Amino acid sequence: MPKKVPEQDLIAIERELEAFPGGVAIAELDTALAASGLVIPRRSLQRRLMQLVKDSRIAAIGALKGRVYRPIATTPTVIEDASPIPLSELGREVRNAVVRPIQNREPVGYRREFLLSYPHAGPYLDQATRDHLHRIGRAHQGDLPAGTLARQLLGRLLIDLSWASSHLEGNTYSLLETERLITFGQAAEGKNTFETQMILNHKQAIEFLVESGTELGFDAYSMLNLHALLSDNLLANPAAGGRIRQIPVGIGRSVYTPLATPQLLEEYFQCCLTIASGIDDPFEQSFFALVHLSYLQAFEDVNKRVARLAANIPLIKHNLCPLSFIDVPTQTYVEGLLGVYELNRIELLRDIYVWGYERSVKRYLSQREELGEPDPFRLRYRAALQEVVSAVVRQASSNSVPFVQAWAIKHLPESDRQRFADLVQTELDSLHAGNFARYRIRPSEFTAWQEKKDGHG
Repeated sequence: MPKKVPEQDLIAIERELEAFPGGVAIAELDTALAASGLVIPRRSLQRRLMQLVKDSRIAAIGALKGRVYRPIATTPTVIEDASPIPLSELGREVRNAVVRPIQNREPVGYRREFLLSYPHAGPYLDQATRDHLHRIGRAHQGDLPAGTLARQLLGRLLIDLSWASSHLEGNTYSLLETERLITFGQAAEGKNTFETQMILNHKQAIEFLVESGTELGFDAYSMLNLHALLSDNLLANPAAGGRIRQIPVGIGRSVYTPLATPQLLEEYFQCCLTIASGIDDPFEQSFFALVHLSYLQAFEDVNKRVARLAANIPLIKHNLCPLSFIDVPTQTYVEGLLGVYELNRIELLRDIYVWGYERSVKRYLSQREELGEPDPFRLRYRAALQEVVSAVVRQASSNSVPFVQAWAIKHLPESDRQRFADLVQTELDSLHAGNFARYRIRPSEFTAWQEKKDGHG
């Protein structure tokens, strides 16, 4: 069972930080805490600070030796003009309710009625909003197979969604540092291994979504494996990856207490997936999943990350522009979730979802225009290409030509064989440490093939 961080330590750190509104380095904070009678080992203090940042209870500014921690300023009750994104009247109403001091908000638990009232209380997105999202999400598209757009934009999506989703969890990697890590495998200096692992897990999970997108859905297999990928090497209890939690959890800076009974968690998890699977409109399905997977908190940790990536499953399957959460403000996003947790109100999170999708569309459509239209030949033989490239690598052969030619003779019409062989060779020449996972190749298989190819085997 994972070791729980004492809440009294977190509260003591928050109170000590109130004396440093401009921010304080960890060394000075350590000294101040010791002077007040609280001695915490440096590594334990670092973990507590990261937990507070993740829960949006404090803010971290800067990196390396220049990083300081400061309290989050108390937000006034009425803040209609303070949102960094446009809000509807109902969205502002929710925001004003959840930014009140925590002492003024009523403690609540999980309300099954919120889940079971759907679809009678739905849809969450009205027809005009759904029409708008379909119109912009399908812009400049032809008649392409499901998942084509996501695969075409995979390189950019890996970077943007990995960074944005991690950033919403308090990860301090910059967008450029994330690009270097994903593209070249270069971890940023001064970042801890937890942050690096979080981004690499996103990369693997997004590749899983894009490459298996037509096979995935709102079922236990998809959700549990998505959680296993996102939580790999990040949980105190490694056995908790891909499993419904067996222990209680809390929500930082919230009066919401999630369900604690494993049997009920399993029941409502399955119910949530069943309802989501029955929703026809991909945007309604996407937003429903974002709301209820976040609300249920079915796993020990990494719930919100699962919800954000799961929200992309229907978009990928319907060949719609993916949702990267790029530029979504962390504090506003947290407030949208608090509206769901504490009030069962979805209006603020809905405003964020629609605004965030519009941002994603603008970014990816400009990227797609730069890339041009996909190659129809490559599209037709995408599955065959994946099969042959992965087979060549697993064989660790320095000469792939005989195998590819024999495969093409057996499976392809004569007119397509040479072009397919050329395409396989292009893919093999382009394989590197940052992209081989899309062919479902293990690191050990890639290393053995690369050594053989380079003449070291």
